[in-house]
Amino acid sequence: MITQERLKEVLDYNPETGIFTWNKTLPNGISAGAKAGGVDSHGYIQIKVCGVAYLASRLAILYTDGYWPENTVDHGNRVRTDNRRINLREASHRCQARNRSTSIGNVCGVKGIRWRVDRGRWEARIAINRCHEHLGYYDNLLDAAYARYAAEQCLGFQDCDTNSSAKKYIIKQGGVC
Repeated sequence: MITQERLKEVLDYNPETGIFTWNKTLPNGISAGAKAGGVDSHGYIQIKVCGVAYLASRLAILYTDGYWPENTVDHGNRVRTDNRRINLREASHRCQARNRSTSIGNVCGVKGIRWRVDRGRWEARIAINRCHEHLGYYDNLLDAAYARYAAEQCLGFQDCDTNSSAKKYIIKQGGVC
């Protein structure tokens, strides 16, 4: 595993932009000052140092804080290529899962809520350890959002610093959380 000292020998990191650049011209023709890394198949910036590929988000924490993150590194704004230090935080897999975006198929824009055609009502659900917990059926989206937000609070989602889509919807509708 790379050390902070070795990392700083080969790369420079700007915590305000999140961009790594090479300190020295490399044998493969990459010039000193050139932007380091590229986007991997999952959409994250990856940088190869001494033949080993590292995620730039993890390197940013090593570079600025001097330690290798034990957990995953979460991008607060959910932009996988935004490696500004202010946007990165170490998070457990559970917290990172709670901070995922609303799925593409979600028609209402509130995570954990879906329209049930067979019931003619909104269903609120929440995932606990990969199992979906039914929170009830509701005549309107606002009531379903309240149920979802209450469940998030009971389960400690706020400890993961998530951006609750239920809370955002409630506030947008003039409700109080």
